[in-house]
Amino acid sequence: MTFENLIIILVEPQGPINIGSVCRTMMNFGFTQLRLVNPTKHYKSLLAKKMSLSAFSVLENALIFDNLQSALSDIQIAFGTTRRFGKYRKNFFTPAKAAKKLWESNQETCCGLVLGPEDTGLETKDLDLCQHFITIPTHAAYPSMNLSHALAVLLYEVSLKSDTTRKFSDPSPKKLANGHEIEHMFAHMKKSLMDIDFLDRQNPDHLLRTFRRIFGAAGLSSRDVKIIRGMMSRIDWTENQRRKQKNVHDG
Repeated sequence: MTFENLIIILVEPQGPINIGSVCRTMMNFGFTQLRLVNPTKHYKSLLAKKMSLSAFSVLENALIFDNLQSALSDIQIAFGTTRRFGKYRKNFFTPAKAAKKLWESNQETCCGLVLGPEDTGLETKDLDLCQHFITIPTHAAYPSMNLSHALAVLLYEVSLKSDTTRKFSDPSPKKLANGHEIEHMFAHMKKSLMDIDFLDRQNPDHLLRTFRRIFGAAGLSSRDVKIIRGMMSRIDWTENQRRKQKNVHDG
């Protein structure tokens, strides 16, 4: 599958605002192929245009069909979105699993994501025309999602599995400082903070343990250790200067 081969199909969409929002969502993720099955007659209204903004071209180029069967006539893999857990529908894809399956299909395969009317969702007769089903695991107290919001979840997962995400990457795990570096840092910290009377000389390790927990949870790199020791060295220098000044005045 390619971005050009994934077609979004809305069955009997009722609100021009929702249709416009769907177009905007599609363009957010780089998809442009939209099909509408028996849409509201106001699907190209000013409301739809205002909601779609720069994505109105998606709506202008949308193909209109009288029924879902016609809209799916050239589509080889269709995913119907639903929360209808019927007797004959036991295997549901999550959005992430559906996205994986889409990208595993042949590059020439024409695929479709089918979403139903805002109030009822896809009917059984529509789902019968789909080979696979997707459900978004929403909270039982309010399971129904807005049309464009549901599509955003689906297209996000599809986009996440595509090659376009290679330019984005999670931060690489940093190389942590070894125990020798860490203990030398704490020894330096202990001396510096005792010199400025920040630590209780009778029990300096009490507060130092808090620093151990903080820095242990953070996971310090060698560079982090050098920066902290640099700060301690500056404290040492400042304290030495203060003491020299004090000795001069006392003298």
